[in-house]
Amino acid sequence: MGASTAPVPDTPAHTIDAFHRGRFWLVQPSRGGHRAGMDAMMLAAAVPSGFSGRLADFGAGAGAAALAVLSRCPAAQAVLVERSAEMAGFATATLSHPGNGHLGDRASVLTADVTLTGRARTEAGLAGNSFDFVIMNPPFNAAEDRSTPDALRREAHVAEDGLFERWIRSAAAVARPRGGLAVIARPEQLVAILDAIEGRFGDAELLCVHPRPDAAAIRIVVRAVLGARGKLSIRPPLILHGPSGNGPAERTEMINNGLASLFGD
Repeated sequence: MGASTAPVPDTPAHTIDAFHRGRFWLVQPSRGGHRAGMDAMMLAAAVPSGFSGRLADFGAGAGAAALAVLSRCPAAQAVLVERSAEMAGFATATLSHPGNGHLGDRASVLTADVTLTGRARTEAGLAGNSFDFVIMNPPFNAAEDRSTPDALRREAHVAEDGLFERWIRSAAAVARPRGGLAVIARPEQLVAILDAIEGRFGDAELLCVHPRPDAAAIRIVVRAVLGARGKLSIRPPLILHGPSGNGPAERTEMINNGLASLFGD
């Protein structure tokens, strides 16, 4: 990730940022709203490198995770699903950016609430059995945490009660049989995620993300398969930095730049 040298200039309302060492560009809000970073790259890296199906990015924001999948998986297609009309506008601008011409024809933006159910969800454009993989980076800050006064950023960051149940229920509805799911969240939300996938997704894999070898995990990534019945497995962790904390570890750099998958496939 880096600052833009792309032909479309930054403005007071947005910035143009390079990801995957300039293999794609993101148009994102300069102040208000959610700005993408390492979480999106780790989530995208949970998708296997050989993935060639249709992917839904729930809560896509400006499109970082979905485009990171397309950058690494040249045969994949993606639908960027975003409830906020303003953030969906940034996602549309991202797909229209001239630096993303090689990816834009494999992606589209859908403005929809992923918590809708039944006919309302289908009428919003989220048909059942229509995706091979669903990725999600839901709001995961607790309401009692100190929150930003910016309404758009608060919507992207603050979790509502029952959020994981509603998002994962929708993922199970729109995924095809044996379709994949990947979720990034905080460690304290693991129980809610496991409760939500029970009876829907199986063969779950858990990977913890630690800032340093001696530090507690700050993120978890859970991956699972629709309709599978295998038990949970815990994978080797991702350590973002070495013991000194100076600079990212080699594996972190590779994941951050779309050169490796998170689960080794």
